[in-house]
Amino acid sequence: MKEQSRKTKSAILLTGVIIIVAIASITIWQQQSESGRTPVAIFHAERGPLSITVQEGGTVHPREQVILASELEGRNRILSLIPEGTLVEEGDLLVELDASGLVDRRVDLDIGVQNAEAAFIRSRENLEVVRNQAQSDVENAELALQFANEDYSQYKEGEYPNRVKELEARITMAREELQRAREKLEWSEVLLQEQYLAESEVQADALAVRRAELDVELAENNLGFLQDFEYQRKITQLESDKSQASMALERTQRRARADVIQAEAELRARESEFIQNEDRLKRLNEQIERARIVAPREGLVIYATSTRFRWRGNVEPLAEGQEVNERQELIHLPTAAGFMARIRIHESSIQKVQVGQPVDITVSALPGRTFTGEVSTIAPLPDPASTFMNPDLKLYDTEILIDGGTDVLRAGMSCQTIINIDDLEDAVHVPVHTVVRYRGHPTVFIHTANGPEPRRVEVGDDDGRMVHIISGLDEGEPVMLAPPVGPQQETRRTRSEDGSEEMETIPDGEQPQQPPVPQDETPRPRRRTEGPPA
Repeated sequence: MKEQSRKTKSAILLTGVIIIVAIASITIWQQQSESGRTPVAIFHAERGPLSITVQEGGTVHPREQVILASELEGRNRILSLIPEGTLVEEGDLLVELDASGLVDRRVDLDIGVQNAEAAFIRSRENLEVVRNQAQSDVENAELALQFANEDYSQYKEGEYPNRVKELEARITMAREELQRAREKLEWSEVLLQEQYLAESEVQADALAVRRAELDVELAENNLGFLQDFEYQRKITQLESDKSQASMALERTQRRARADVIQAEAELRARESEFIQNEDRLKRLNEQIERARIVAPREGLVIYATSTRFRWRGNVEPLAEGQEVNERQELIHLPTAAGFMARIRIHESSIQKVQVGQPVDITVSALPGRTFTGEVSTIAPLPDPASTFMNPDLKLYDTEILIDGGTDVLRAGMSCQTIINIDDLEDAVHVPVHTVVRYRGHPTVFIHTANGPEPRRVEVGDDDGRMVHIISGLDEGEPVMLAPPVGPQQETRRTRSEDGSEEMETIPDGEQPQQPPVPQDETPRPRRRTEGPPA
């Protein structure tokens, strides 16, 4: 029903155009039949239904397609290529690129990976050896410090007090021996006076006293030497041993940490080198695998060069032996999900087109058949290629989803699209070229007995041929098809309603007013300037 409605509207539109042409022809004939007048082409404003449409040509494309491109680095030669138009299944080989250079590189890189792995393993084991040795050295240094501390404590708290007590005991014993020797000597001298003992015995007792005195003096000297000299020297030596052992422990700990850090750094370097070589080998293997491009799904093979357009010459067709660049599109695999039309809409009509508007599509290769669809996407920016070719040309890429047609439509077919913007049931309309900019406003020229009469109008949308007159013009009024506004007409300076000055086109038949000429000046010829553009 929808398609039949579209066809009915198209037939009504065609009938209206024929009637318009007939009326215009009759009007021109009537004007030509009047004696003494120059024929004037006019169009009587019409009131009736008006369909606002935008018509553009485009190309049929599949809605969904898989684009396969070369993923090999640099430029590579095609060794084998599947014929275009072949129906393929998933996994079928489509393109094979030359990867012989990559295979040669893989041999060298594989050797580099093995060497890097050996160096990595050696560094890993060396790190364990360094850690073990560092731990052993630190433990020995800690043990030496512990022994130094123990020697110091042992001497100060054990050996020295014992020596002092021993010497003090000796002194005590020596003094007691001396006391007994003295008492014995005194008793011997008493007995010598009473002649109970011989003098030699008394001398022996005196010698024992002297010996006891020497023992006391020696014991006292040993204690003084211990306290005044030996103790300080021994304590100083033991404290130095403690300090040296502590510094040796610190040096050992620092050296151990440095050795471990150096071994760890070497291990990381060897590991990074090994991983880097492995990654290179992995990427190289992936590149070699990408030299064989297989179909990711079933579809119809279309060369990318067949769908590409260049503004200079033709694109060289894809063929075996041809060199292709990285990321260059090679194969398109359309799916059977449907088709769409891609068109480019001029900037003058882009504001009319909205997503979701209905579209009638005709295909050049399928005469007599009309497809329906709707606008799906509109590019936010103009196509850069068209702008580069012509900076004044702004075209916006637009996609239209086509309903059905999967049995007859093919990618690349040329098509014509009619986007239905609006259907006006009762609208006054005139040909779009009859409306011109006059004094800064849209204006039509009415044909009268006194000549062209400008009429300011308010315009709405147009379909490229007819424009909707919202106000300012009634049905049946004669509108000049060739408005008397052109680049060769004279203009005059006028003041507008807001007080600003502008150039006004002088209609045919009206004589421009000549400004007064001062007496001391000669009249100057009028300049002819261009009027407002149509």
